[in-house]
Amino acid sequence: MDYKYIEQLLDRYFEGETTLQEEQILKAFYGQAPADLPQELGQYAPLFAVLGERESLGSDFDERILAMTEGTDSPAAPETVQVKARVISLAERLRPLFGAAAVVAILLTLGLAINQSFRQDDTWVDAEEYAQRGLEVATGEPAMAYEQTKDSLTRVGEGPATTVQMPDSLLGVSIN
Repeated sequence: MDYKYIEQLLDRYFEGETTLQEEQILKAFYGQAPADLPQELGQYAPLFAVLGERESLGSDFDERILAMTEGTDSPAAPETVQVKARVISLAERLRPLFGAAAVVAILLTLGLAINQSFRQDDTWVDAEEYAQRGLEVATGEPAMAYEQTKDSLTRVGEGPATTVQMPDSLLGVSIN
């Protein structure tokens, strides 16, 4: 028996070019007993057996799809839920930014408070307090202040290799 027509239909079927009638011919051909099929064409029998078992969409398929997409009250259409749009005000949109700004403000406030607590010794004091600490610059001897400034600038000009401990005129502590 010559099965060239079935082979041509199979080629067209796998390329997606068959009509519904030609697919019906292939289903009918593969619907016969597997022993009656030629060996080279029998390998496609499971494919058409599954396709034969597939249920059809039905004649009212188009109406059911249209009813679902248009939201009409059809018995086949699922229940639709109405969703109302919600208007979001500018304050609601910026609410996350308000929270972030509050966190930044708290961190800055805490940072400044901690910084001030560590800098209590750096406060400005009047001339009498400097005199009580024994600093010559604060007692009113400008010639001595001039000499100390001149020595400091000379040492800075010489470079960092010659570091000498000298009192800081403002804080009363030694620096290197």
